[in-house]
Amino acid sequence: MQQSQPRLRASRVLERLRNGETALCTKLNLGDSRVVEIAALSGFDCVWTDMEHVPNDWSAIEKQILAAKAYGVDIIVRVARGSYSDLIRPLEMDATGIMVPHVMSLNDARAIVRQTKFHPVGLRPLDGGNADGAFCLMPLSDYMLQANEQRFNILQIEDPEPMEELEEIISLPGLDMIFFGPGDYSQAIGVPGQITHPKVTEARIRIAELARQKGKFAGTVGSAEQVPDLEKIGYRFISVGADVVGLGGYWSSLIQTLRGARLSTASTDGGVYQD
Repeated sequence: MQQSQPRLRASRVLERLRNGETALCTKLNLGDSRVVEIAALSGFDCVWTDMEHVPNDWSAIEKQILAAKAYGVDIIVRVARGSYSDLIRPLEMDATGIMVPHVMSLNDARAIVRQTKFHPVGLRPLDGGNADGAFCLMPLSDYMLQANEQRFNILQIEDPEPMEELEEIISLPGLDMIFFGPGDYSQAIGVPGQITHPKVTEARIRIAELARQKGKFAGTVGSAEQVPDLEKIGYRFISVGADVVGLGGYWSSLIQTLRGARLSTASTDGGVYQD
């Protein structure tokens, strides 16, 4: 019996986006692979794990990627800005995509595309001996073709500087998704944290409109309540919530409930609470 040829797993996010649907993601700060499992079981299409702000090491990221694969969800690694190796290592570990923060210019964006896409789109350094290339069990031509089709880059716009070249950036062949970060953008224009400020809203709308015009996908962050409005603007990849926010909110709620119960008990026991 002839064994079937290994293939890169298809991207759930790209399938939804290419069908005109919305893909929902959530952000992970914690490095535990079980957090990925919980997010996947909850129904998200994708998880986004972080190496820009979070001291996760590569072994933790690898376990998270394996967990995502086991549950059939996509996983994005937001990389730290460094050498080209920082861009391609998550892809070779078989992450579905990478997110590159603070893209500052057309030249910056062009270099990222060149380093994350294989020929004929770019010149990503080639090594099929890792998880994404089935450890050299996949023919090289199939590996390169499938990687270009089923793996994606996300370039983050979080500063005013690249806005002057935004149309040229979004037009780049090989750029898969443009992602607006309202938090850092608000700080960069002098209104930190005011993510509904008119100038922030203007940038958010402009990015989505240009992405639609150029046939690219637009992504951003938002609350669950904001998702319908973001979809109307043109965003189809939306990251909602985060593991640390969920845990913090849950535990804070528990403490408030427990303290309320203690106060209630104290009042019925003559004002004395006995532990």
